[in-house]
Amino acid sequence: MKRQYLAFDIETAQLMPDSRGDWRSHRPLGITCAATLPSNGEITLHYAQTAAGGFAPRMSRAQAGELVSSLYEAHKAGQTILTWNGLGFDFDILAEESGLFQECREMALNHVDMMFHFFCVQGYPLALDTAAKGMGLLGKTAGMSGALAPVLWSQGKHQQVLDYLRQDVQTTLSLAQEVEKRGALHWTSRSGRPSRADIGQWRTVAEALKLPAPDTSWMSKPMHRRQFTGWTEKTAG
Repeated sequence: MKRQYLAFDIETAQLMPDSRGDWRSHRPLGITCAATLPSNGEITLHYAQTAAGGFAPRMSRAQAGELVSSLYEAHKAGQTILTWNGLGFDFDILAEESGLFQECREMALNHVDMMFHFFCVQGYPLALDTAAKGMGLLGKTAGMSGALAPVLWSQGKHQQVLDYLRQDVQTTLSLAQEVEKRGALHWTSRSGRPSRADIGQWRTVAEALKLPAPDTSWMSKPMHRRQFTGWTEKTAG
């Protein structure tokens, strides 16, 4: 039976002067906005608001908690949350911002993180834009990035960030559906070589963790799965 997906993505608030560095050193990142998109539905946008209903610099703990509650309700109702790098980023940030560690951990381990599934197969990560364009999809908004979004939000360009987020969550869902339709993920490597990974059906994080580790002996500094899962092994609080 086909999964009923709920694509999910967030944008963070913290300005990071060196976007090439470790984002964890800039924590807490805060959340400015988030979007969800069901397989057969419309996008719902969540964003940081003031008491008067205007845009705020970042979500309060209560607002982040409301986002968790909305996702958790969908998760319990049988929808499969879908992300690109949600295990190692979105749910980690959401757990910190909401304080709802157990709920975020449960959702993280039982959702489909396409990037993590790909990593478990190939041994290295891949950018959403690269994957989308390799599958013939539009990809991310030109000229935008996750590092630029906090800058624009702080400058009051809220709609531009929301439009970027909207495109990202649409790309996430379209990519999942196209890969499952074709049974494989196609992309172009940095060297310009056409590449392919046989995916079949996307696996949840818990399922992907059971896949055999790929051969990474050719890498000088291979990444490990725990770099994505590490936060889920901590104790709440």
